Amino acid sequence: MALIAMAVWDTDENGRTAMTRRTLESLYATVNWSRHRLIVVDNGSCLATRNLLDEWERCKHIIIDVCHLGENYGTAKAVNWAWRARAPSEIAIKLDNDVVFWQDDWADRIEEAMDADPSLGIVGLKRKDLEERPDHPAPFFRSKLRMLPHVPGQRWIVVEEVEHVMGTCQGYSPALLAKIGFLEQMGGLYGFDDSLAAIRCHVAGFKCAFLPWIEIDHIDPGGTGYQKWKERYAGDMMAKYHQYLREYQTGARPIWSDSGWPT
Repeated sequence: MALIAMAVWDTDENGRTAMTRRTLESLYATVNWSRHRLIVVDNGSCLATRNLLDEWERCKHIIIDVCHLGENYGTAKAVNWAWRARAPSEIAIKLDNDVVFWQDDWADRIEEAMDADPSLGIVGLKRKDLEERPDHPAPFFRSKLRMLPHVPGQRWIVVEEVEHVMGTCQGYSPALLAKIGFLEQMGGLYGFDDSLAAIRCHVAGFKCAFLPWIEIDHIDPGGTGYQKWKERYAGDMMAKYHQYLREYQTGARPIWSDSGWPT
C-alpha cells in the first residue's frame, strides 16, 4: 500500500489550476484506490484551485484528503506534512501536480519492484526529458538496466538504476524512510529535495532506480515566468545544495531529517 502526497501551489499568476485538475483526473483513472490513498497539501493556492480540491475531496470514488495550509511553506515541507500520516508499512510517494500517467496500476508496480528487491530505496517513473541512459558519456547520467529477482509465475521487472531519481513521481520504501526520515528542504521553498534524498538513499545503503517502461508525461510546458523563477531560485540555492551534498557524503551531516513541523 502507498500514501501518495501531492504538494500544490497554484496562483493566478502561474496558472497551474488546469494542470492540477488534469493530474487528479489521471490519478483517478490509473490508481487502484482500494489499496492506495492520496493526500493533497495546498500551499496557499488561488481560489480556483481551492475550489477544485474541495470538489475532489467530496468525491466518494477516490480516497483523498486535502489540507489547506494557507501559505506557501515549500514543496518538501508540504509533502512531509502529508507523510506524517503514513503507516510504517506504507510506501510514500511524492507526486508533482503536473503529471499524466499512461499505465494503470503504476503505484502497484512501484510497490512490486520494492518487494522484489529490498535494496531499492527510491523507485521513480521516468520523464521523457531526462538524460539518463546506459550509454551516456557522462558517468553521472549513465544508467544500468537490471532485471529484478523473480520466481516462476511472477512478472519480469526491469529497472534502470541511476545516481538520482529526479522529480515528478518518486516512491520511497518504508525501509529507507526508517533510516532517513523525511525530505530535506534546506530552509528554502523549492528545489533539490529529490537530489538530496537520492544522496541520502545511497549513503543509507540503498539504490535508486526508474521504472522506464511506465510512460508518464510532464505537462508543464515550461518557458513561463513561474519556470524562470524556479530556475533563478535553484541557482541561488546551488552553493547550499553542494554543501549539503558534501556533508552527507562525508558524514558531517546526518542523513536523518525530521518533518520540519511541530508534533
